[in-house]
Amino acid sequence: MMKPRRSILTFKEISLLCLSLLVLPSALADDKAAAAAKPAAAMSQDEMMKAWMAFATPGAPHKALEMTAGSWDVKTKMWMAPGAPPQETAGTSENKMILGGRYLEQRYEGTMMGQPFSGIGVTGFDNYKKKFVSTWIDSMGTGIMSMAGSADKTGKVITSWGTMDDPAEKRTMKAKTVVTIVDADHHTYESWHALADGKMTKDLEIHYTRKK
Repeated sequence: MMKPRRSILTFKEISLLCLSLLVLPSALADDKAAAAAKPAAAMSQDEMMKAWMAFATPGAPHKALEMTAGSWDVKTKMWMAPGAPPQETAGTSENKMILGGRYLEQRYEGTMMGQPFSGIGVTGFDNYKKKFVSTWIDSMGTGIMSMAGSADKTGKVITSWGTMDDPAEKRTMKAKTVVTIVDADHHTYESWHALADGKMTKDLEIHYTRKK
């Protein structure tokens, strides 16, 4: 004779069921996390080489920088304070493409505040970041100014942003620069920095004319 089926679970069975309902979602979540944590399929050696070659190969943005290579006469206007008349000075700049046309190196000689002034800049286009990147060092400081930015549709106006330190006010300020390639024999450099209230003020305007 068959035994009747039970319709009531024992306390032990109920406990095991509850435990399984708690553990199952956690186990599924762990499985998903493990799957997500798995590294992507390894690149082949050819794919890695192709990616590095694309990163290392100069392109159209580097050609735009090459337009500013050469010897230049420089006229500078510098504003020491908002609304103050600018100080005007003259100098020279020797620009050349280095490392196989990947970077533009600038070496500037002139005066600032009645003192001899020298500066060295390096500008490039980072194929990975898709941005123009630049650094600047000079004889009036001990820091390195770094900027990054993009060109407009013409490729001849490059707007960059970064920071600069003010040792007098003891603060780091937002900075903006704009390089405009007017033609093969003329280009300009302008810069702004943020005041304590956040407003941007123009501090520098430089005109380059190619030496003939």
